[in-house]
Amino acid sequence: MSSSSVTNSNIASVPSVPQTVYPILFSIAFAHLINDLLQAVIPAAYPILKENFNLTFTQIGLITLAYQLAASLLQPLVGLYTDKKPKPYSQIFGMVFTSLGIVCLSYASGFSMIIVSVVLVGIGSSIFHPEASRISFLASGGRRGLAQSIFQLGGNAGTALGPLLVALIVVPNAQHYIIWFLAAAIIGLVVLSRIALWYQNHLNLRSTKKAVIDLPNISQNKIILSVAILMVLIFSKFFYMASMSSYFTFYLMEKFNLSVQDSQFYLVLFLASCAIGTLIGGPLGDKFGRKYVIWFSVLGAAPFTLLLPYVDLFWTAVLSVLIGTIISSAFPAILVYAQELLPKKLGMVSGLFYGFAFGMGGLGSALLGNLADHTSITYVYYLCAYLPLIGIVALFLPNLKKK
Repeated sequence: MSSSSVTNSNIASVPSVPQTVYPILFSIAFAHLINDLLQAVIPAAYPILKENFNLTFTQIGLITLAYQLAASLLQPLVGLYTDKKPKPYSQIFGMVFTSLGIVCLSYASGFSMIIVSVVLVGIGSSIFHPEASRISFLASGGRRGLAQSIFQLGGNAGTALGPLLVALIVVPNAQHYIIWFLAAAIIGLVVLSRIALWYQNHLNLRSTKKAVIDLPNISQNKIILSVAILMVLIFSKFFYMASMSSYFTFYLMEKFNLSVQDSQFYLVLFLASCAIGTLIGGPLGDKFGRKYVIWFSVLGAAPFTLLLPYVDLFWTAVLSVLIGTIISSAFPAILVYAQELLPKKLGMVSGLFYGFAFGMGGLGSALLGNLADHTSITYVYYLCAYLPLIGIVALFLPNLKKK
């Protein structure tokens, strides 16, 4: 490859430094924590919104669908655009959209205003994720699974903190106390500004160097098939995760007569286990191969999801931790595997997979909410228990070799 053929896309597709840049990795992970904490306010506030506005489960599902569609449809387009023209400061604009959504949600006076609020948060998320995922890749120093796990750990930690803070700040008071989460957004803007400076300097440096890209040594048809298999796995994982993130509190309240606040703490326990699973999934993929981690992560949760609807409260908590840990270890491995399939399209791949994941979560929430209205929340968990069995298709993923 001649130096004249090096484009911004190529520049952004290679590790930027021979060693892992931990300050940047932890900074982008912290920004991910802030971003996902603000997103997590939405489902955590569902019990309050349901009571305040007399919402049905179908309406709750539609709120999630609106948010997830806004977060999913734009992400591949954002990623495709930034593959060609990297935008170091774009994440700052994403955080501004999210902040506006939080302000609107805190003072929402009806169902339509709630929809507008969550769409704004979704747009912010769609702008944030493609470039943030690229930054973690560039700072990885070749340890891509580890870098993606650190990045995802931040997101999962934020997702776990959101319901906890809502339970402590909003539930004892009122809906408009959601405005306090704006303080987290301001901190996020400061962190993202510093990361943007590093990213801009990196782009300036890389523009003067020759790019070398590791390509997978498999046919184009196998690449397409592999991407399709990964999409099926994303469907399985995030459809099940939608049942937990949107309806686990209602399930606990219905089956075990817990209060809203107590059920939120069980949700935090599940989400914290997801953070642990995310942290270990990437490094295990680096060491043993991403295919095997993906296969175990999705299919390995099946015995526990099948048991969950039949146990008491104590074992519900135990099984939810096991499910969260196992099933969440898949996503870092899936995303890095996809990036290695298409190393020249990092932004598009990241946007596509984050977008599809959010889309499946939103669709799952809407369909499951409608099902819950017509049956019961408990029935939803009987049905969703079989979703991880779809993970068997991971056996057909090829082992990647580079050329």
